[in-house]
Amino acid sequence: MDFQSLKLTQPILKALQEEGYTTPTPIQQQAIPILLEGNDLLGCAQTGTGKTAAFAIPILQLMQANIVNDKKKIIRALIVTPTRELAIQIQESFENYGRFLPIKSTVIFGGVGQGTQTQILNKGVDILVATPGRLLDLIGQGFISLKQVEYFVLDEADRMLDMGFIHDIKKLLLLLPKQKQSLFFSATMPPEIVKLAQSILHEPQKVEVTPVSSTADTIQQYLFLVDKDNKNSLLLHLLKNDKIKTVLVFTRTKYGADKVVKMLLKNNITAEAIHGNKAQNARQRALSNFKAQTTRVLVATDIAARGIDVDDLEFVINYEIPNIAETYVHRIGRTGRAGANGTAYTFCDAEEKSDWKDIEKLIGKKIEIVEDNPYPSMHTDKVVAAKTPVAANEHARPKLNNNNPNKKWFGKRGVKK
Repeated sequence: MDFQSLKLTQPILKALQEEGYTTPTPIQQQAIPILLEGNDLLGCAQTGTGKTAAFAIPILQLMQANIVNDKKKIIRALIVTPTRELAIQIQESFENYGRFLPIKSTVIFGGVGQGTQTQILNKGVDILVATPGRLLDLIGQGFISLKQVEYFVLDEADRMLDMGFIHDIKKLLLLLPKQKQSLFFSATMPPEIVKLAQSILHEPQKVEVTPVSSTADTIQQYLFLVDKDNKNSLLLHLLKNDKIKTVLVFTRTKYGADKVVKMLLKNNITAEAIHGNKAQNARQRALSNFKAQTTRVLVATDIAARGIDVDDLEFVINYEIPNIAETYVHRIGRTGRAGANGTAYTFCDAEEKSDWKDIEKLIGKKIEIVEDNPYPSMHTDKVVAAKTPVAANEHARPKLNNNNPNKKWFGKRGVKK
């Protein structure tokens, strides 16, 4: 199937061609026809499945078919998403797909001054992409009216719940017209999210791709059993591998991310952190430097990393294991996209073993433990080793030297002789 078979208009097809898109992803194949028919949509899909194009393309086409000729543009489409990075990327997608259409979009988010954003809003826009806090703030100040919204998208609903935005969303729903086409996307469907979806959608069609419990077959996954105090040493050891040109490293906390960056910089490795305490311009600069490969290591918290989309990212390292199993799938999903190869390394200390067992239970497989480890844990007797065969993608398997003077004191499983 190609995009032409989805009955898209010529201006949109031309824009997609310029972007180099020829074949729609599974969610695009399913969602675009449903939305072009005017149906509400419940989409269960992770970031990286192509869901932004799945809703942006049909919204643009529907708006093009009914151009409003008012002197000042009004907000006809509202897309609400939890993070600033994702909001920026969604708005860029609308600009790219709609570059040959007389439709104007903009994005608003917190963490920066509102002056530039309100100036653009005052001139009028057709499509508004927003984070919840700044959106409600500018509505309260009278800069935004949602009375004429025809298309409403709630993206990353489960992340909204995680970040405490659920009450903001409920306030927002009271300000939207009853008659509108609504789209609801979430990677997971906990009970509160199901209840929220039922309050937003009217007789929705459901599209589900890449269940949250699955990890891409193209991602090679490896587990290092390591004591907490040796995680820095192990990270530095892996970074001696010249094949790791760039790597996204995950920590649980903002403080932890800053500590890892400080350690890497001290060891002459270019690194930057991206998390909620960083100013917006600093976050964008860090992401741009990482994409340009002038920064080798980007250290991120889970909330900040949602929406990071870096082409050809090959390596992800879980410096700390998330305490929510589904988060592991989201983390390693930053790599191995669109059929490309990727490698995910996970560091597991004694305190994290129960979280790791939850992850393996969720994804339905045991991950290979790297036994050729120069910093083996003293507590590996508490963790059951996986018996997964060596992955076929041998180039991604870490090649560790055995020159560590302490190595002789340990057996293969880290048990002192």
